[in-house]
Amino acid sequence: MNTWNKLESEAELEKIIEKSTEKPQVIFKHSVTCGISAHAEDKLKNGSDLITAKADFNYLDLLSYRPISNLIAEKLEVRHQSPQIIVLKDKKVVYHNSHHAIDPKKIAEVL
Repeated sequence: MNTWNKLESEAELEKIIEKSTEKPQVIFKHSVTCGISAHAEDKLKNGSDLITAKADFNYLDLLSYRPISNLIAEKLEVRHQSPQIIVLKDKKVVYHNSHHAIDPKKIAEVL
């Protein structure tokens, strides 16, 4: 995806949560050293046309920003996994999935 917004701080996470009242927000938590995570990233890139017009896409490098990942789990009440997709609407998690279950078609259905 060409329009991935980097998620690197608590302030950026707060903005994402707030923006979810205007437009759905997708958070992709990615481990750059994990093969499963690389596969999930490829699936998202290949299916990006299903998602990008419907939501903002936010990317978290899990290894570099693990405290932000922990904060996501705490604030959004979603158990930490990697790789992981979280979809927010109106400040609430409406969908989340991980590992091989990450599928752009399923994400698009909830958007």
